[in-house]
Amino acid sequence: MRSHEVAAMFVVGGGPGWRPDGWRRDGWRPDGWRRDGWRRDGSRPDGTGRGATRVRSVGWLLVSQPSDALRHAAARPHAPLRTFHPRRIALGKDRQDALRRLFPELGFSVHDEPAFPRRADGKLDAEAMFGRHAPLVLEIGPGMGETTVAMAAADLARDVLAVEAHVPGVANLLVLLQDAGLTNVRVGHGDALDLVRDAIAPGSLDEVRAYFPDPWPKTRHHKRRLVQPAHVALLRSRLRVGGTLHVATDWAEYADQMLEVLTADPDLDCAGFSARPPHRPVTKFEARGAALGHASHDLLATRLR
Repeated sequence: MRSHEVAAMFVVGGGPGWRPDGWRRDGWRPDGWRRDGWRRDGSRPDGTGRGATRVRSVGWLLVSQPSDALRHAAARPHAPLRTFHPRRIALGKDRQDALRRLFPELGFSVHDEPAFPRRADGKLDAEAMFGRHAPLVLEIGPGMGETTVAMAAADLARDVLAVEAHVPGVANLLVLLQDAGLTNVRVGHGDALDLVRDAIAPGSLDEVRAYFPDPWPKTRHHKRRLVQPAHVALLRSRLRVGGTLHVATDWAEYADQMLEVLTADPDLDCAGFSARPPHRPVTKFEARGAALGHASHDLLATRLR
């Protein structure tokens, strides 16, 4: 299976020995495939064995490794800690269909070398990706995509790279983009910080957004938070002078950390907490938090030099 192909495989069964999700209770399918993607005899139909490429499930999808578009690359020794925890969630038919039809056109994998156009220096070629020259916005963790689509529809003069770590969010955003008829958004799957490190040229972004990133509330997990000095320095370096870093959270302790980190960066101008800007819609996550009494905190910082 090529890196840009996503194949949805369905099993429909019934009667004794079948589970509601279509697999036999003993973990096998009638054609000899096991739940982990291998045949009973330890091989694949093409004759390769256990040392070769394996097939595994992502939600309802089966995608190939190591070059499939919807998987997370294995962490390298001494690689930076991820700021997210990958989750597997079953996908409905609409989202499966969106991945199959729209991902090759509007999506790309952060960790797949040929997945997006590059310039001669190896950096992302945004002009080739979007078919025009326009200011570029990076949104980290768009979730299910409602806010991304609303903001992109109201700001057609700018292009948006929305990078999401979770497949259901990628699929849902593709559906929303199709429904809205937007062409100024591309959806990346994977670790946004890896994309920034490897493929975003310094000074090339007009804005970076990260709305309600995982607060990682346990003290031992604070090292995984997105907003910390090293990550902010990296993101700031990719902003143009005068570009904006906009973050928001409803976790009070994380908000204080965000404020401390942004105001400590000598190349950023951050005036402190601000009211939610009119152009940022209230997210579903934010609304649920507000119902529980969690106040939202927005921080906007501008690159000085």
